[in-house]
Amino acid sequence: MDALRIQGGTRLSGTLEVDGSKNAALPAMAAAILSTGEVTLRDIPTLSDIGNMVKLLRELGCEVTGQDRDCTIRTIDASATHARYDIVRTMRASICVLGPLLAARGEARVSMPGGCAIGDRPVDLHLRGLEALGATIELDGGDIIARAKRLRGATIFLGGPFGSTVLGTANVMSAAVLAEGRTVIESAACEPEISGLADMLNAMGANISGAGTPRIEIEGVESLGSVDYRIIPDRIVAGTLAMGVAMTNGEATLTNFPYDNLLAVLDRLNIAGVHVTRTNPEEDPKRCSVHVTSERRLEPVLFTTQPYPGFPTDLQAQMMAIMCLADGNSIVTERIYPDRFLHVSELTRMGATLFRSGPTVVVQGGDQLIGAPVMASDLRGSAALVMAGLVARGETIVQRVYHLDRGYVRLEEQFNALGAGIERFDHNPAESIEAAEIP
Repeated sequence: MDALRIQGGTRLSGTLEVDGSKNAALPAMAAAILSTGEVTLRDIPTLSDIGNMVKLLRELGCEVTGQDRDCTIRTIDASATHARYDIVRTMRASICVLGPLLAARGEARVSMPGGCAIGDRPVDLHLRGLEALGATIELDGGDIIARAKRLRGATIFLGGPFGSTVLGTANVMSAAVLAEGRTVIESAACEPEISGLADMLNAMGANISGAGTPRIEIEGVESLGSVDYRIIPDRIVAGTLAMGVAMTNGEATLTNFPYDNLLAVLDRLNIAGVHVTRTNPEEDPKRCSVHVTSERRLEPVLFTTQPYPGFPTDLQAQMMAIMCLADGNSIVTERIYPDRFLHVSELTRMGATLFRSGPTVVVQGGDQLIGAPVMASDLRGSAALVMAGLVARGETIVQRVYHLDRGYVRLEEQFNALGAGIERFDHNPAESIEAAEIP
């Protein structure tokens, strides 16, 4: 099992390009099922989740070809409708094939999804939205079975106890583009990944307006055609890289940076003493170059995770890691996934002083973290531990980095390109224990 060995203490510097967004690429790949032609997607990150989606699409009768960061998807067998548990369990985004399969093929059988252990992520809003479009839904052996001869437009409310649902919005919107008549999605997710998916579907011939706002309106069409579409930059990767540079008191340029999609994060970073400045005002603010620097003395901040355009839950752990070095007490409140604090105990092992009460953590800032063996338990928490290792005194070993590989393309290589000292190696704790036993 891979692990990372990190030698802390190096200030990061240099230039790095932000990868395409995994959370935008996965629904876009699933939406290719809707096309009667070829869908070419560019800037696809080479991640395990992307590889699993390719496997799933091939099982669903799609031909997937490509090289580097581009891929082309074309349906060659429209009779396949079963997304099996063996693949779906590896990533929760597999649920994104439900809407496209239902709309394009009249039936979908999709296993209940898996993913990170950061709390319940029910799919009831997805199912409620599809039922409103005229689908019949049943559960059988852990599979969701949806059927409809022809979907019909409807007005659908997608609000939930923790706000709107991103994947649910993607699913319902993807299904509604081929529905008969007009569909209104109220309390839709406003995330950039939804706007990007709508842009792609419109380029294929869909008629979607309002994406990026809480109210999306869709006029159904008979069919969708081919498209050549570039995936938006990954705002979570961009935020992680910027925070990693700042945490080491470094200085770097990040290109393909989604500045306009990170305004809530940049606001909190600015208060903390981290400066992310656009280098060319003429560039598209959703895909530009920025210069990252930080003050030597970081200030504490208060922040609460919220649906977009609020502070994203996927950057909560990374921001908490930075606040471990701030001069004072920071307060972090998690409103999206209240149990998303598995990284707290591991940061504590590295010398951080953290106090949790329900969905809130008080971070008592200090001068230094100390290298230690730590264990990743989810995707974004893994990134926070790597960031902590960059500044910790001595050596840090981060175990179970397969979590990290689900959302970052070799994050250690990206940080190493900026001067970090991170080594990936095969770590087998069981062998180490066995070797230490007295014969």
